[in-house]
Amino acid sequence: MLTKLKHDQLREKCDKSIFTFQTTKELVPPTDIIGQERAVRSMEFGLKIDLKGYNIFMTGLTGTGKTSYARAAVTKAAESKPVPNDIVYVYNFAKPEKPIAISLPAGKGSEFAKDMEKLIEDIRSEIARAFADESFEKQRQEIIERYQQKSMEILSKLDEIAKAEGFLLQKTVQGIIAIPLSFREIPPKPMSQEEYEALTPEQKKILEEKGRKIQNEIDEAMRKMRSLDKAVREEMVKLEEDTALAVISPLFEDVMKDYSDYEKVLEYLKAAKDDIVENLGIIKEEKKERPEGMEFLPFYPGPAPSEFFQRYQVNVFVDNKSTTHAPVIFETNPTYYNLFGKVEGKARFGTVVTDFMLIKSGAIHRANGGYLIIEAADLFKEPYAWDALKRTLTNGESRPENIGQEYLLFPTVTLRPEAIPIDVKVILIGNPYIYSLLNVYDEDFKKLFKVKVDFDVEMDRNAQNIKKYAQLISDIVKTRGLLDFNPDGVAEIIDYSSRLAEDKTKLSTRFNEILDVLYEASTWAQLAEKSIADKEDVEKAVAEKVYRSNRIEERLLSAIQRGEILVDTEGTAIGQVNGLSVLDTIDYIFGQPSRITARAYLGNSGVVNIEREVKMSGKIHDKAVMILTGYLGEKYAKDIPLSISASLTFEQNYGGVEGDSATCAELIALLSAISSVPVRQDIAVTGSLTSTEGFSR
Repeated sequence: MLTKLKHDQLREKCDKSIFTFQTTKELVPPTDIIGQERAVRSMEFGLKIDLKGYNIFMTGLTGTGKTSYARAAVTKAAESKPVPNDIVYVYNFAKPEKPIAISLPAGKGSEFAKDMEKLIEDIRSEIARAFADESFEKQRQEIIERYQQKSMEILSKLDEIAKAEGFLLQKTVQGIIAIPLSFREIPPKPMSQEEYEALTPEQKKILEEKGRKIQNEIDEAMRKMRSLDKAVREEMVKLEEDTALAVISPLFEDVMKDYSDYEKVLEYLKAAKDDIVENLGIIKEEKKERPEGMEFLPFYPGPAPSEFFQRYQVNVFVDNKSTTHAPVIFETNPTYYNLFGKVEGKARFGTVVTDFMLIKSGAIHRANGGYLIIEAADLFKEPYAWDALKRTLTNGESRPENIGQEYLLFPTVTLRPEAIPIDVKVILIGNPYIYSLLNVYDEDFKKLFKVKVDFDVEMDRNAQNIKKYAQLISDIVKTRGLLDFNPDGVAEIIDYSSRLAEDKTKLSTRFNEILDVLYEASTWAQLAEKSIADKEDVEKAVAEKVYRSNRIEERLLSAIQRGEILVDTEGTAIGQVNGLSVLDTIDYIFGQPSRITARAYLGNSGVVNIEREVKMSGKIHDKAVMILTGYLGEKYAKDIPLSISASLTFEQNYGGVEGDSATCAELIALLSAISSVPVRQDIAVTGSLTSTEGFSR
């Protein structure tokens, strides 16, 4: 049954009598997002469940408040969770290419870094003081004197043996050599070459035998000297180590007491202590220029620590000392390095070098123990980021490393930091299209993002939701510094919201567009020097918003008025009807009448869709015309074949046709052409058709 509607029945007017306020200033902001009960319930569950794989994907059209709600809901959930630990990286004395990660309570990481800085400064100062002390120098001198005395004894004995055999010992660059003496003069002098040549063969033989005997004695003496030198060096090293340990052990013990509950820290401190002792030679040679009289001040502001001492620094990788609850990180630029950290390098002598202090954290590390929010569209623009995120969530750990190493022709040696355990809940925000693609083409997606938070674009228009809408307007006004609205202005915004929803029984939840109207209405009211925004300001904002975008609509209407686009609005015509097309120019949607004509004649071709024949018809429209053909067959060709040839076309259509909303108009045009019954031209028809029941809407 057809019902004739009046124009005022096509829209709903907001009854402002339900408002009890004078301006929105009197209203209390809503406690939660409105019109999204399903999404709120899903989000609350997703934030409460603490199991692997229950990460959250928030889906819905742009402007429904997903991002704002995500921030608010996640922050609220984070307030009830504890502050996670700090993460620091320290030098690995056994394997320098594999820095060690240590977890410490929040704030303890930076404290440990300061303690190590002070410890090393104290050690450098105390070692320098100990090695400059008179007692150390005295012990060192005693060792040297003992060595010299024993050396002199060995050399003296060797000299006596040589003299007894008639030889003189002489030091050269090759070592000690024995030279035969000539006793022609007193005292004896080294034998010259002429004197040696003058000797008889028997004398030369005796002299050579004595020389070999003395050389053996020299070799034996040299072995004793080398053994003695080794012993002295070992004793000197032992003295230095004992002296160093005597001064650094108390310093290390003080620090170890403060970190006695952290086994990994104690292991590191022990390794650092051993490393300092092993490298006393480097530490001893360090020279620090300080004013006279201030040589032993531990904190004198002298030069920065030398490169060697950087190994004892602490890289505070994640610092939560200022955090009051579980972290909430919103990564607006989710590149691979921003998410998962990197190992930076610094230029030196034409090359790039790195060390453990250049390991930088990413958002996944800073969000550890809390929440990480990412826009899905931004994430998928970045190479490697999605795969790395899946790998991190699957394995429950993350290691800062640079991408691309596997593609180098000659792989370079770089750092491979110890992996960090990751316990983070990821919230992805995207549209339904991205969600569908991931579900279909990524088998890991369902395993890792098991909670779907689906935002609707509309909600029921009832008194309760209208009041919540007014509260939302009040909240926006207060937080954005806009003018307050009176009930008339709020009512007009409610009606505009139904227009956005394209249903008089619904309200739109695309709050971004409502926000734009509030901004602009407030601005127009300010330009009019008003203190309160009202209905006129809202109407002005909507009208101006339409005016900025409806240039194409005006041109089409002008073309109709000038007769360039043929549309009859009076009288009747056979096989001709006005269809109502909906055109979308991205930022503006409007209706336009389109003439649909049908021509019927004898034949068996059936209904020919001219748009389809010239490839200007979309798939949905093709389907609609086939349904129309099936309807005609069901209705009129059950007993006898439907022998008909008919054509359908949209006149002056140059941009194509898509959708099924023209099916009813096409059926009316066909029936008119077949029966020669004229159709009124003062109406425009829209609505789809079912194959058995006819008109569906």
